Amino acid sequence: MNIELNQLIKDYEQLTIRYDESTRAVWCYMNAHPRPSFTPILIEESMHFQNALRTYLEDRQENSDTEIEYQIIASQVPDTFNLGGDLDLFKQLILNKDRKGLLDYGRSCIDILYPNTTNYNLPITTISLVEGTALGGGFESALSSNVVIAEKGTIMGFPEILFNLFPGMGAYSLLARRIGIKETEKIILSGQGFDAEYLFELGAIDILADKGKGRQAVNDYIKKHSRSGNGYRAVQKVRQLYNPISYKELIDINEVWVDTALMLSERDLKKMERIVKAQDRNMGNKEKDDGTRFLVRTRQDRRINDESPQYPFIDELGNSIQFNRRQQSDRR
Repeated sequence: MNIELNQLIKDYEQLTIRYDESTRAVWCYMNAHPRPSFTPILIEESMHFQNALRTYLEDRQENSDTEIEYQIIASQVPDTFNLGGDLDLFKQLILNKDRKGLLDYGRSCIDILYPNTTNYNLPITTISLVEGTALGGGFESALSSNVVIAEKGTIMGFPEILFNLFPGMGAYSLLARRIGIKETEKIILSGQGFDAEYLFELGAIDILADKGKGRQAVNDYIKKHSRSGNGYRAVQKVRQLYNPISYKELIDINEVWVDTALMLSERDLKKMERIVKAQDRNMGNKEKDDGTRFLVRTRQDRRINDESPQYPFIDELGNSIQFNRRQQSDRR
């Protein structure tokens, strides 16, 4: 692994990046807290990583033997992909009639969703692996990838209509291009969660994996895709040319979302608050004595560990590591 690539692979506060050399894939594990939603921190860290990845890929665009050909979005939280927008923040901005704050939040979400949708306009394939519940912005995020893989039994949907709102960061645009306007509006206006099996039949999901086999399904797809990578990526380009999603379309829809949010009643906001409390109960979140919350319980580090480090190698600071010092008998 070269120095530049090694610098991409890091642990953020709410985002963990891992690289699998065998599949040339970079994995992005979300781990937001106090609940697995799109917090401002997760958004900022995702944006930072995306910018670094884009720079890395652009610098190597002329090299056909690139070390990254796939980006996978997944979750580090058991049974949960992502629960969507930061409802606590939404409520506060709405109460303060802060239109600019809502616009800024929406734009920042679109700024991390749009590059994923267009695969950075570079020869990389983006994949979402949904191993647990994906709601609202979490479902939007999953749909933004070129390929959506979900495990059987996972639930996805848009609950926003339950508090008199709609998903405004790309849901309509992304889903309608997959399953058509009629089915998209049916899903959005129902406020219900739908299982992966149903969404697969509709065409919203590309690959349906058995429970616990999601990662294997990703690797199987990459193996199949890699045999005809040139043709697959050409079809990705054709799809985007045939039915493109423009950045302006997403921004204009988000403005409708902001105007709608600012019209929510006190009753609507109470429903939003009840959803937040329900999410906390489901995640096992409890308040500490000082009013802060315990962190969401997560899986142990999901690092890619198919192979041991090959010595010598260069670490992220540029140092040459000659041997595994933990295995030396003399640790003085």
